[in-house]
Amino acid sequence: MPLLGVNIDHVATIRQARMTNEPDPVHAAVLAEMGGADSITVHLREDRRHIQDRDVRLLREICRVGLNLEMAVSDEIMKIAIQVLPAQATLVPERREEVTTEGGLDVKTHRIRIQQCVDQLQGAGISVSLFIDPSLSHIEIAKELGVTAVELHTGAFADARTPEAIEIEFDKLREAGQFATSQGLKLNLGHGLTYRNVRRIAEIHGVHELNIGHSIVSHAVLVGFERAVREMKQRITL
Repeated sequence: MPLLGVNIDHVATIRQARMTNEPDPVHAAVLAEMGGADSITVHLREDRRHIQDRDVRLLREICRVGLNLEMAVSDEIMKIAIQVLPAQATLVPERREEVTTEGGLDVKTHRIRIQQCVDQLQGAGISVSLFIDPSLSHIEIAKELGVTAVELHTGAFADARTPEAIEIEFDKLREAGQFATSQGLKLNLGHGLTYRNVRRIAEIHGVHELNIGHSIVSHAVLVGFERAVREMKQRITL
């Protein structure tokens, strides 16, 4: 039965639209836990477009479930992570001009720098995951880097529009997921997952956790955060 990680970045996006103090993503995290969230995810971007340093520090204090900190391979953010000590750090690619994370981390090109970051985070006692495309070669490198988990980017599956394209992308995720678990890696998946498409992903053998944000926050605007999380939890555990 997969766990549910709830990404609350876009609660902060609403707050930052007016540069005020509401809605508070820390409050959203409490409601998410009440709705059944198994972990809370936030992405502390270098440009601080949504989540702020204050949010990360408060979340680390109040979260009763694990805090998963998404972060670029950045010295600045790594120092914050080592100070805060989240349960997990997930290394993700980051470009200033992107609206949201557009793909997986390029572990081939940036392998040396990623290894340095992984070593420092793990040396501080932080479990490390890599956000990567469903590529067998990237999973092999993740294993060699010594991380605990991988999170497969599900964006291509979520964006596929024809039945044929959906099946192609789903098969890639399933094959990559099976390979990751065979290598002893925890298997997480996320990006673009919604109440409509999550069920098939949840049924992939060996899934440890699904990380979902935008769809839950969007639904919560209409029905409330606790209910939105509870309904997503039901989708992945039935």
